[in-house]
Amino acid sequence: MFCLAGALFLSMSLHAQGAANSANPTAVLKTNHGEIRIELYADKAPVTVANFIQYARSGFYNGTIFHRVISHFMIQGGGLTPDMKEKDTVDPIVNESNNGLSNTRGTIAMARTTFPDSATSQFFINVQDNASLDFAPQGISPKWGYAVFGKVTEGMDVVDDIRFVETGKVPPHSDVPKVPVLIESVEIVDPATP
Repeated sequence: MFCLAGALFLSMSLHAQGAANSANPTAVLKTNHGEIRIELYADKAPVTVANFIQYARSGFYNGTIFHRVISHFMIQGGGLTPDMKEKDTVDPIVNESNNGLSNTRGTIAMARTTFPDSATSQFFINVQDNASLDFAPQGISPKWGYAVFGKVTEGMDVVDDIRFVETGKVPPHSDVPKVPVLIESVEIVDPATP
C-alpha cells in the first residue's frame, strides 16, 4: 500500500514538473538539413526569449544561415545571409547568463561581442558541454557568460549533421560552411493552454 502511494506521488510530481516545463514555448527551426525543435526557457531567461521570439515572428531568421560551425564547440547562426551579409538588428539586450543555466550540449545561447550586454539576433547551439562560457561570480566583478535560453528537445541528430559539414574561410570570417546551412524558417509554438 505504501509503495503504491509512493509511486502515485512520484507520478503526480513528474506530471507536475512536465506541466511546468510545458508552460514554455517551443521554437521550430526548419533548416535545409532538417528540423530542430527547441524548448525556450521563458521562465529562466524572459528577456532573451522575448527577444528571440520577436526576431522569429518578424521573419528575421528566415533565409539566414549557420555561418560559424566548429565541430567540437558549437554551431552559430541567425544574423547573416548566404552571401555573408549581416542583417540589421534591433537594440542589444541585457545579459541573462546569471540565470543558473549552463552551456551544456544541446543548449541554445546568445552570441555576443566582448561587451556583456551586446547580444542581438545571433545565437548558437552547444554541441558539447562548454562550461567555460558560463557566468561566474568573481568578487566585485563577475565574469559574464553567454546566456542560455533553451534546449534542443528534438533534432539533435540534425545539429550533429550540421556540426560536421566542411568549412573554410570567407574573410574576415572563419569556420564558414562551404555549402550554406540555411535556416528556412523559425516558427514559435506557444504552450498549450488547458
